[in-house]
Amino acid sequence: MQSVHIVSAYDEELKYLSKRIAAMGGHAERMVEQAVAALVNVDHGLAQKVIQDDLVLDEGQREIDDKAIIIIARRQPMATDLREIVGAIRISADIERVGDLGKNVAKRVAAVDGRQPNSLFRGLEALADLALTQLKEVLDVYASRSVERIGFVRDRDDQIDAMYTSLFRELLTYMMEDPRNITPCTHLLFCAKNIERIGDHATNIAETIYYIVTGDQMPADRPKGDKTDKVVLPGTVSAK
Repeated sequence: MQSVHIVSAYDEELKYLSKRIAAMGGHAERMVEQAVAALVNVDHGLAQKVIQDDLVLDEGQREIDDKAIIIIARRQPMATDLREIVGAIRISADIERVGDLGKNVAKRVAAVDGRQPNSLFRGLEALADLALTQLKEVLDVYASRSVERIGFVRDRDDQIDAMYTSLFRELLTYMMEDPRNITPCTHLLFCAKNIERIGDHATNIAETIYYIVTGDQMPADRPKGDKTDKVVLPGTVSAK
């Protein structure tokens, strides 16, 4: 819950930051959804649209940064207000990065011929659905400041990592079966990694929200990274 100030313009400035964060979040979600759709359907026109749409997030981040600096200089905020402003800067950076990840997926549409098994594309779609659901829920928490709901984030991040590792194994197996699959599947691996990283940025946003509301850092027990370094290929011996 944001504090209320005697100077109403101050409240409006803080609300403006929140509204811009919400708008950026919605735009980033659409970019990722469209990027995955472009990849699955080999839609080059939609892919180009996603790439161009990234400029909107770049501008949004710059706008929030500029506005935040002006508010700090004019209002000299303390405590909750300062955390609110600094948090907006951090969250906008994470959202902008989500847009970059969506753009990265869209850029690889041209390199994927669409002849890979449907199971691979279904796996990417499922991974994207999970990551985007996490992002949407985190942005809902930001709007409501209901930090008691924030516990789901780390559990969902574990699910995303597990799904990514499974997809990683499937793609490697498919490449080993037919060398002609190496190039397109390598691009799909990069796409999967970009989607998995969206979950990490959603978790970053959750941690920032927790700090904004409580003034404390979330407990540092978050497991980071995927488990693809543990994957053992058929016919190989695991490293000691």
